[in-house]
Amino acid sequence: MNIIARGTLWYYMKRYSLAAKQLELWHNDVRKLKWKKSTDVLVDYPKARTIKNNRVIFPILGNAYCLIVGVDYRFERVFIIFFGTHAEYDEINAETIDYKKP
Repeated sequence: MNIIARGTLWYYMKRYSLAAKQLELWHNDVRKLKWKKSTDVLVDYPKARTIKNNRVIFPILGNAYCLIVGVDYRFERVFIIFFGTHAEYDEINAETIDYKKP
């Protein structure tokens, strides 16, 4: 998968240093994968949740953090939309939050 907004991911790695290693592992893993439909994501990441608007929520560090991405299955692209603590995640609507450059 082609991960769009990798710079945003690196920003989150600096801001949330406790989660940096797992975010890096996620990035290195996902860029080698090919997802054609949402169920493909769940095969590779059974703890992830697929939601409306072709979005996926990945728990990071035992759900202490949440990563939300948008997936364009046709063109094999993953868009970084949100990353934050679980408390920060509770304050947003994962289905409608817009990508905002940090």
